[in-house]
Amino acid sequence: MHLANLHNVAYFGQQMKPDLDISPNRPVLIAGPTASGKSALALQIAREQGGVIVNADAIQVFENWRILTARPSPEDELTAPHLLYGHIPGTAAYSVGHWLRDLEPLLKSGERPIIVGGTGLYFTALTEGLANIPPTPPEVRAQADNLLKNHGTPALLPALDKETLARIDIQNPMRVQRAWEVQKTTGRGLASWQDDTPPPLLPLNKCTAILFDTDKQWLNQRISQRFNQMLADGALEEAKANLPQWNPDHLSSKAIGAPELIACLRGEISLDQAREAATVATRQFAKRQRTWFRARMRSWLRLQPEQI
Repeated sequence: MHLANLHNVAYFGQQMKPDLDISPNRPVLIAGPTASGKSALALQIAREQGGVIVNADAIQVFENWRILTARPSPEDELTAPHLLYGHIPGTAAYSVGHWLRDLEPLLKSGERPIIVGGTGLYFTALTEGLANIPPTPPEVRAQADNLLKNHGTPALLPALDKETLARIDIQNPMRVQRAWEVQKTTGRGLASWQDDTPPPLLPLNKCTAILFDTDKQWLNQRISQRFNQMLADGALEEAKANLPQWNPDHLSSKAIGAPELIACLRGEISLDQAREAATVATRQFAKRQRTWFRARMRSWLRLQPEQI
């Protein structure tokens, strides 16, 4: 299968060659920011070459948000096998370690995986390895939740060592909280644990790794259009179904647009205000994704969706 034949994909960057093949015998990794169209590429590869599509998005694992997290449609799921989508209760905790444990037997099954998503940490852990850090005790998690809720990330930063601070995105509350919990639980910095990382499940040189690198203006327009489509498809009704069990501390509640739609249902903001806030939050998230990808995935093959 020649990448040049893929619909809606154009090439850029010196490392790209129009005649580059995607081998049907190698796993495929497809990363990219939200709304960039990476799932469509995964589906096309599966249709034309076979394989099973595997989720690498930290929020699409939860069963309680399909529309708002842009999980594949039921029609897409009938077209090709999809795994690790919506398989976790919305009230459960889930981490990159959980994901790797769920993924490992799939990699050993003999089926060719097409792993697609926007969670850069998942791909990094898969291709570079993940440190065997002990789980966080509930009381430590509760303490971290309380500090973050009442005082923000600045309250967590002083406990972190210099090496860890230099590696993590201190603007990302989830990353800061994770580093704080590791330090509190083990008495050892996250960076130190990372330095003892075991071999990866799927080294990068054994797969075709594709990164969607998108134009900011084009992506922002896609983000606005997509959230409007989510509302048309029933995102507000989906939020209404989640309202009785709503807990902002659940990881599933981090779905972009969920807090805004819940606030709308509670009469705290209008639907137009929720739409605008969710769109802004999605753009900010996409910016963080692009920053991660460009810093950590420099050796990946870069594709740019055609701006049509």
